[in-house]
Parts: sequence; structure tokens; C-alpha cells
Amino acid sequence: MRAVLAQMSGTRHLMASLLYGSGLRLQECLQLRMKDIDLERELIFVRAGKGEKDRVTLLPEALRAPLNEHLQHVRELHASDRAGNVKATLPGALDHKYPNAGREPAWQYIFPSSRLSEDPETGEPRRHHVNESTLQRGVKDAVEASG
Repeated sequence: MRAVLAQMSGTRHLMASLLYGSGLRLQECLQLRMKDIDLERELIFVRAGKGEKDRVTLLPEALRAPLNEHLQHVRELHASDRAGNVKATLPGALDHKYPNAGREPAWQYIFPSSRLSEDPETGEPRRHHVNESTLQRGVKDAVEASG
């Protein structure tokens, strides 16, 4: 695993490290939001994971600083989105129940997509999480490169 991770960099490296170090599943990692990370206590709150169950897992100490740095970039992207009236997608009917929650920092994805999408119901711009193929392709390339 060290050889594979050594071939990766940036966001893909951070995502793969979280999968390995925290025992997260791919979708659990992609669906993490700002409110799900507790850097102080080094905890990750997984919501509606396998079997629609919630659980808590540990954030490896080695990932605390890189994740904090990554979160700063996410905050900057969110500030830009707020200026453009872009909201994060919300689970279930939360967007109807709390119409402004998608603009709150806590609901922003930790690994946001670089592209905006359009809400099919309202036509409003939304920011979703990165596509799973982004990490899958990165891991596959790293495995091949590491031999």
C-alpha cells in the first residue's frame, strides 16, 4: 500500500489515504462533508454508510495537517460559490426543509467536484462531490506505476 500511495499526489492521495487509514468505503469518503470531520478529536463521522448506518472512525494523525490544508481550499471554493449563489446538494428532502442549508459551510463536500451541475428540479447551480471514477482511476494508475 505504501508503494501505491507513493505514486499518488494531491487530492487523490488524500482520498486514498483516508480510505486506507480510516477504513472508509469509497462512497463514504466521497460523501464526507465539512461537518463530518473533527480535526481536534481526530474523528470522522460517517453518515448513512453501508446498511444506512452511522458510525464514527478515527482520522489518522498523519492526515490531520494535509486534510486541514485541503479544507482551507474547500473553504475558499465555498466562498466563491456563495458569491455566485451556488449551493451544495443535500441528501433527501433536506433542501426543501432547510432551503439555505446548501449554502452553509458545514454542508459542503470535503471533496467537491470541479464542475457545477444543475439541479433538475429548480435549475439552480449545485456543487456535488467528485465522481468515484476520479479516485478509482488514480488508484489503478498508481498500482500499475508501483508494479
